Amino acid sequence: EAVFLRKKITLLRAFSLLIGSMVGSGIFISPKGVLKNSGSVGFSLVVWFACGLLSMFGALCYAELGTRITKSGGHYIYILETLGPLPSFLFLWAEFFAIRPANSAVVSLAFGRYMLEPFFAPCAAPVPAVKLVSLLGYYTVLTLNSWSVTWSARLQTALSIVKLLALALIIVPGMMLLAQGHTENFQDAFDRQSLVLDKLPLAFYAGMFAYSGWYVFQTSFVREELVRPERNIPLAVIVSVITVIVGYMLTNVSYYTVLGRQDVLASPAVAVSFVQRAFKSLISVVPVLVALSCFGTMNGGIFTFSRTLFVASREGQWPPLFSMIHIRRHTPLPAVMLMFPLVTAMVCIGDIYHLMNFFSFSRWLFIGLATLGLIVHRHRHPELRSPFKVPLFVPISFTIICLFTVAMSFYSDPVNISIGCTMVLSGFPVYYLIIHRQMSSRCHYLTHKLQLLLEVVQQEIKTY
Repeated sequence: EAVFLRKKITLLRAFSLLIGSMVGSGIFISPKGVLKNSGSVGFSLVVWFACGLLSMFGALCYAELGTRITKSGGHYIYILETLGPLPSFLFLWAEFFAIRPANSAVVSLAFGRYMLEPFFAPCAAPVPAVKLVSLLGYYTVLTLNSWSVTWSARLQTALSIVKLLALALIIVPGMMLLAQGHTENFQDAFDRQSLVLDKLPLAFYAGMFAYSGWYVFQTSFVREELVRPERNIPLAVIVSVITVIVGYMLTNVSYYTVLGRQDVLASPAVAVSFVQRAFKSLISVVPVLVALSCFGTMNGGIFTFSRTLFVASREGQWPPLFSMIHIRRHTPLPAVMLMFPLVTAMVCIGDIYHLMNFFSFSRWLFIGLATLGLIVHRHRHPELRSPFKVPLFVPISFTIICLFTVAMSFYSDPVNISIGCTMVLSGFPVYYLIIHRQMSSRCHYLTHKLQLLLEVVQQEIKTY
């Protein structure tokens, strides 16, 4: 039997991947970061809506790229096909060493924190215990993705329902209190004295982190495994992003209705504080639902980033071992397993909010480059008929906003942003010293031994 990645991602699974990746730890940890850096309740809600609109613009651009470029790999392959090998390798370098492990560590830490909160409330859970549970959750998802594509996709569908249920348990009581006239926490919502303009990029980073499933735009990462991609990519992204925007706005209004500004800023876990104030009968239920939401985000992240490494290896910009597939499981086993040392290190030494600022710079730099690539691709290939096309002002405005936010962030958090910038620039010598050179026979020997150990082979046919 030929060994290749099967087309097992239906429209429902594509929708579940997007919902499951967007609704995760972000909406339960980002409200504090958005409020802290925007200064007031009113401005924070404006930031949340603007982040949703910006996410829709970016997702529409990626939807068009996904119908124009028929390979898996997400924005790695988009940058490679539109801007060339050097920018794509720099993205891959930053994604592997900074963006993805830091993002996975943030989600894992949120999972561990919410999983342990019911057992230690009203006290905070011990940090070592949080990190241990975080790693156990991450390793569980890693094992599942190594075992079966079908089961990891089914889990994502089930957890997407859990995520929406968790949001509903926050939205409904908040809306009920608001309908009863509890609007005192929205007095002076737009207090200009607390607005600090140079912190707004960090507010946008926190908000966009909550929406970041569109950026991962999971269906574009598994494009070759998607059923009817020309129809299902645009449909899945439009419906899922609109659903998440509405859910996030209502969730934040509920937070502020029940907690107020000071309580949100003081809370280490906003959803837990909300439940403690709104209805104590569910104090042990909602944190578990939130933890499962984070679990789904970890699952979606591993599912898709492994495909990026798989495609990069196939394109010759990553060691060939990572373009191999398990002979019985039909999963990209080496690519799935590669991330766990870096994620483990960042979970052990990292803090959620510092990690968030650290990887956001590199992430938004390359997202802006990917949508710039869409403009370049349209100019170079006017004859190409795409089944889905967005107005030109959408990629232009989105690219400008991304690059402007990246530039402004140097004033907001120069230390973490400088580290992220250094990480990107360190890829230049690696590209010129290694990528253009032939691998040694010793490297081929090591690849062969690992191939035998892991029972993996090269993909025999290409489905794009």
